[in-house]
Amino acid sequence: MTLGMPINYAGDFRETINNLSDFEKAGVGRIAVPEAYSFDAVSQLGYIAAKTEKMELQTAILPMFSRTPTNLAMTAAGLDYISGGRAVLGIGASGPQVIEGFHGVKYDFPVGRAREHAEICRMVWRRDKVEYRGKYYTLPLTKDDGGSGLGKPLKIINHPVRDRIPMLLAAIGPKNTELAAELFEEFQPILFNPEQIQSAFGEALAAGKAKRDPSLGELKIVVQATARISDDKEEVEKALTLVRHHAALYIGGMGARGKNFYNTLAQRYGYVEEAKLIQDLYLDGKKQEAAEAVPEDLVRSMSLIGSRSEVAERAAAFQEAGVTCILAAPVAETHKERVADMEELRGVFGG
Repeated sequence: MTLGMPINYAGDFRETINNLSDFEKAGVGRIAVPEAYSFDAVSQLGYIAAKTEKMELQTAILPMFSRTPTNLAMTAAGLDYISGGRAVLGIGASGPQVIEGFHGVKYDFPVGRAREHAEICRMVWRRDKVEYRGKYYTLPLTKDDGGSGLGKPLKIINHPVRDRIPMLLAAIGPKNTELAAELFEEFQPILFNPEQIQSAFGEALAAGKAKRDPSLGELKIVVQATARISDDKEEVEKALTLVRHHAALYIGGMGARGKNFYNTLAQRYGYVEEAKLIQDLYLDGKKQEAAEAVPEDLVRSMSLIGSRSEVAERAAAFQEAGVTCILAAPVAETHKERVADMEELRGVFGG
């Protein structure tokens, strides 16, 4: 497995990046920068490209509704160029709260749009003239499509470093998961419980892989997990508490009653009543109680927290589930301890 690391968009970005070479030396092979409705991820990744030498640079995750497919393709090609071919284009649908609330764009047909984004991006990177008539995107836009009639099929001016930049789809729903397995190089679920991969994703992954073009290679699975290696029970409990609150935010607060993808995922894991309770508590403003209601076994299963032997067991479970890259988020209090944990994880991973 590749050892990666996510950047916290709520932290001191410059301080984190100035210390990034320490993590690269410790064996971190990928850095992932989130976007949500914070600073954009790409400008930060451009800065990181100048500060690192070998790390893969993943967007995590660019919401596809806020960019046209060709804009995504240009952006990824630009990042790939300045980094010497290290870009990974991670995209996802986000949700209506962000897309309609922050971007003012209608949230509709995420699966179909993701397919057309992938197809158009690859046309751009091959330097094809972009002529595309899909259900959701039409290039060029003709008079019949409501345009001026002056649009013409164009190809990107520059020559991309690669004609196929790896694309990752963030997905947890069955249809999006199936699409990731069919059409994308990488698949990234959230709140990933490796022991439940078959019950939550197995059928969709199998359906997608059955239609997969062999030229795409084997599907890679990327997940994120909080990391803390320690024999100190207090340190371990602090790290587990962070995971509880993170899980409660998503299962309880990322969406409305009846429209929360993460709550549905927890139910697919088998936590039906627990998911309902977490959501009820969270939406009633009882965030602490919601965090406390997150099942202990779920918290531990999706984390890399505990003694070295306990973390090694969890790493083996992720690998057994087919995970190829873990974005490990170190949560020790000091930079020195965080680097030490990542070095230890690299050893656990076999590097």
